[in-house]
Amino acid sequence: MDLPDELLDLLRRPSTCFVATTMPDGSPQMTQTWVDTDGAHVLINTVEGFQKVRNVGRDPRVALSVSDPGNPSRYFAVRGRVVDVTTDGAADHIETLAQRYLGGPYPWFGGRDQVRVLLSIAPDKIHAMGRHAMG
Repeated sequence: MDLPDELLDLLRRPSTCFVATTMPDGSPQMTQTWVDTDGAHVLINTVEGFQKVRNVGRDPRVALSVSDPGNPSRYFAVRGRVVDVTTDGAADHIETLAQRYLGGPYPWFGGRDQVRVLLSIAPDKIHAMGRHAMG
């Protein structure tokens, strides 16, 4: 499934994103996170060993919401699955996201010994909410 242009626009801006994964007991787990895209997938940069990484290793299905920073009632809800988990390029990628979200270098909140992980999410269903005309 292709990502719509309006969603691609939000994924390339400092948009608010919440991602939900499934705990071992089946309960939902949600995290606010920075978000990006490679043009085909939604990208989430996280840390090896974090709960969401453990959860998608067991069950790759996720749901996420990406809202317009200027109009939070305008958002996209995406259901999909993690199709790739890699450390390749993840440390450089978090620096790119920090420039977008913070306007400067990544402050390495948990310390530089953390291993960054990049999750690639393929969308299965996409639902738009709010006014989605650009311009």
